[in-house]
Amino acid sequence: MKTSSAKPSPKTVQKTINYVKRYWTLYLLLLLPVTYFIIFKYIPMTYIQIAFKKYSIVQGPWEMPWADNYGFEYFIKAFSNRDFLLALRNTIMLNFLDLLVGFPAPIILAILLNELPYKRFKRFTQTVAYMPHFLSWIIISGLAKQLFTPTSGLVNIVLGRLGFEPIPFLNDPVHWVWTYVFLGVWQSVGWNTIIYLAAITGINPELYEAAEIDGAGRFRKIWHVTLPGLRPTIITLLILSLGRILGSEFDRPYALSNNLVTEVSNVISTYVYAYGIKGLQFSLTTAVGIFQSVVCVIFLFAANALAKKFGERGIW
Repeated sequence: MKTSSAKPSPKTVQKTINYVKRYWTLYLLLLLPVTYFIIFKYIPMTYIQIAFKKYSIVQGPWEMPWADNYGFEYFIKAFSNRDFLLALRNTIMLNFLDLLVGFPAPIILAILLNELPYKRFKRFTQTVAYMPHFLSWIIISGLAKQLFTPTSGLVNIVLGRLGFEPIPFLNDPVHWVWTYVFLGVWQSVGWNTIIYLAAITGINPELYEAAEIDGAGRFRKIWHVTLPGLRPTIITLLILSLGRILGSEFDRPYALSNNLVTEVSNVISTYVYAYGIKGLQFSLTTAVGIFQSVVCVIFLFAANALAKKFGERGIW
């Protein structure tokens, strides 16, 4: 007995044709970004296999011989390398401090700006807070050196005239870490505040009116209305931040680093630069990049699952 393939009904075909006629321009606009992602994001992923092969500049990725230890030679080398373990420790430490200090800062600033009664002062403060976001870390590092160097920095000159000892902001590892963290907060807090201010504007004003009728003061309204209204946004951004816990930007630690603080300033991105680009160890640094990406994905999924467990929506 022959089974005939099911054909779509004329009604379904006509519906599809009408849909394409109506939205073809949107799909045409979508073609360019999809092409970009295929060419520049997905096709280069074939070179991920370099982490499992002996790299040769004259051979394609499919032709290179497999590395020893079932292809995991360079992963073993990475975890046997003291510089990598140091960079891994520093990456986790600096990102954790960034999360601990930097994540609540824009929430607090957004609430403070929302409570300001003077609109002009509020706009002026927002503008001043946003401006550092548009400065590159090269410029910020130059400003930091002018302000914080032990002998000629403006801050230490003022401290010296007040009778205090100079503080080695950029020369002592412990002081450098906190200088690094607070410079990061200063650079990003204003820009990140935009998201929370937008979320605050979406809170129903009637909730504030009801809280005021019930006798709630300003702090009670923040605690019982503003913060619960911000909770979905906070959870989403926290999940994304945890997904980047092992990620590391290059320009910030590289620009602020110096020879006196390399034990705390060397992170995975600077390690990849030193060993991969300058040292031409492409297989080793590709293995490091894969490890970094896998751990970030695991943190992302774990944070999302934890958020759903506590009744939040998560990011998917």
